This record gives sequence, C-alpha cells and structure tokens, in this order.
Amino acid sequence: MEHAPLSKLLPARTRKQGHFRKPLITTPFQPRLEALMQSEEWYAWGGYKAPMSLWDEELEYFAIRSQAALFDISPMVKYRIDGPDAEAYLDRLTLRDLTRLKPGRVHYTAWCDDEGHVLDDGTLFRLSQNRFRLCCQERHLPWLLDSAIGFYVTVAEETEAVAALALQGPASFAVLRDAGFEGVEALKVFDLAGFAHETGTVTISRTGFTGDLGYELFIEAKAALSLWDRLFRAGERRGLRAIGYAALNRARIEAGLIVANADFITADHALRADRTRMPDEIGLGFMIDLKKGHFNGRRAIERARIKKQLRHALVGLEIEGNIPAEQAIVYHKGKREVGLVSAAIWSPLAKRNIAIASLERPYGDTVTEDLWVEIYAMRELRYEKMMKRAKVVARPFIKLDRRTANPPGDF
Repeated sequence: MEHAPLSKLLPARTRKQGHFRKPLITTPFQPRLEALMQSEEWYAWGGYKAPMSLWDEELEYFAIRSQAALFDISPMVKYRIDGPDAEAYLDRLTLRDLTRLKPGRVHYTAWCDDEGHVLDDGTLFRLSQNRFRLCCQERHLPWLLDSAIGFYVTVAEETEAVAALALQGPASFAVLRDAGFEGVEALKVFDLAGFAHETGTVTISRTGFTGDLGYELFIEAKAALSLWDRLFRAGERRGLRAIGYAALNRARIEAGLIVANADFITADHALRADRTRMPDEIGLGFMIDLKKGHFNGRRAIERARIKKQLRHALVGLEIEGNIPAEQAIVYHKGKREVGLVSAAIWSPLAKRNIAIASLERPYGDTVTEDLWVEIYAMRELRYEKMMKRAKVVARPFIKLDRRTANPPGDF
C-alpha cells in the first residue's frame, strides 16, 4: 500500500514555513553562493545557512576596500510596520525622535525594555508616511505585537519574503549605475528610493556596515536571483566579488560598529542581571532624545544618568604590537581586571592594532591611562602570555571621505 509523502499531509501553512523542516534554511541567493563557494566555510545566522568565507577571507576584505563586494544580508531580521499610528508607535518604542525621520530616509536606532536595558539596535527605514521597515539582529515579534496594543498599526515579519544584499566598496556606486539604476547618484547617506527591476521594485538605501561607500538592496524573494545576476553583469569589469561574514566583520570593526550579542548582551538574552547594558554603556547615548515624549526605558535611563549609576563604558582601543587581542582581558596598571575585548583585528587600512572593549567605569570613561591587555599567542607550538599596552581612542578607527561624498565617486 502506497502512502502519500509527508509533505502532502502537512497543512499548506506549515509547508510554507521552511524553518520548521530544516536545521538551517537557505536564502534565495543560495544557488549563486553555492556556485561560488570554494572554502566550504558556512555558519548559522539566525537559522539560515550563511557563508563565513567564500574563497579567501583576506582577499574578500580587500574587495570591500578596493573594489566592490556583495554580501547576502537576507537573514537579517526584517519587520514591516504599517498604519496611521506607525510613527507614534515607533517613536514610543525607540530612542530617537521619529518625527525627524522623513519618508525616503533611514536612521540607526535602538530600543530598550522598561528598565532601560537595550533589547537590540538596528536600522529603521521610512518607506512612506505610514510605512516602515525595521531591520535588526534578533527576533522581537511577540514583544513588538504586545507593544502595539492601543495603536492602529500592523506589525509583520518579512525576513523570508524579502531578500537583501549589501553592496559595499569604492566601486559600489559605479556598479549600480552600470546596472541601469538611473538616479542612484542622487542618494545621499541614509537616503532610500525605489528603482525598477523587471516587473517589480527594488528598494536601494545608501547604508551599510563597513564604514565605506555602500548600498543595501531589498527585493521580493522571487526576484532575488535576477537582481544578483544584474549586479554581477554590471560589476564584472569593476572587480565585483561575493564575500562572507569574516571579511565584513573586519570592515565593521574598522568602522567601530557594534554587533548585538557579540559586543554587548541584549536584555532578553542576558542570563545575569549584570550582563545587561543601557544605551549610555555601549556608546548609544547620542540616540537618546529626552525632548520627545515618553519612550520605553526613559525613566530608568534618566535616573541612571542623574544618580550616576552607569556601570560600563564601551570604548575603542589601540594596542601596541600587531597581534589581535581577541577576547583579551583588560587590566589597569597590569593588575586590576577592568574589562574584556569583544572584537579585535590588525587593521590593514589604519595600520593599527585595534579593538572594541567593554570596561567597568570609571575605566574607559574618566580613567583612560595605564591600560593593558593580556594576549595569548601561539609561538613554536606553545602559547605565550603577553601584556601589551592599550590606549582609549575614538571610534570609528577609520574615516573614508568617499562614504559621504555627494555625488559618489566613480572608481
């Protein structure tokens, strides 16, 4: 007796939810990534199979800095927020004054729980007067829905439905122009606009995670492969290369950008109360707008500022030598443990040994001298402990004029 395949017996809705059937699901760009993959270095990003490196981590990094690089950001969590109260809802939810974000613009923001601890950071796209897209690292749908009670808004996750690419590097504008996206030269930093692609629209924003000239492209999943092919046809003579996360991570450290649950622990992931962070403790205090109305965590944030209850400072470090201080402990005067390095590289562009670290105040705040890091390095089949001097420096570690040039340069 023949039995129908299990897939036929499942409800239609369940069949569409691929993440319930596979350990790791793939993005719409997976066929192109598989074709280019040489290193077989994959990792899990939010339940998706994503490339850590496609061919060579160092050369992929230099593609960002000297050519143009394409990175699949489809696994980034994406929410669509629509409705007449969308502005009021998001203004109540996030730290920044949303009334200043005009249609066709993007801003970097963060949101907190009632105790003022950061739940996540991300980018908020104002697609029109009452339509927004919120992109972030972690999933927050239940919390977003609970927070929407009393507002005339619709909140929906669109991570699977919308594919996305980050096109970064000095030649990124030229690739888009050569691909036929007429008018893309008018986009300033944090601008967005819709452009025709086949029978639909691709949303292009002048944003990125590299500190370089760059763009992010959002399109319906069904049109993803044709967009990829369009970009690669235009970018062939510009040296366009697909890259993995390892290269992107190098670039974001140089740009001094932070990653949730890597450089700080989000409030809903922290197992211990002392692991949570307020915006002022991770360098996001500039976002807080106390002139606007009430927002999540406002009272706690104000109280911590007034009573000087801030416990940590997230800082940039420059470290002597050329050995990256990954996960190194930071000491004051070589004795007192005062913090931990969360990200570190030798920067090929800055020609400096740089790091991002979280320190216990007053270290990194009012006390910035006589800091040391403890580095373990393999030498002749044994680990050696080295104590290296470190100094607090400003982030970003690099500043590239081409990132903000208007119109962008034709490299």
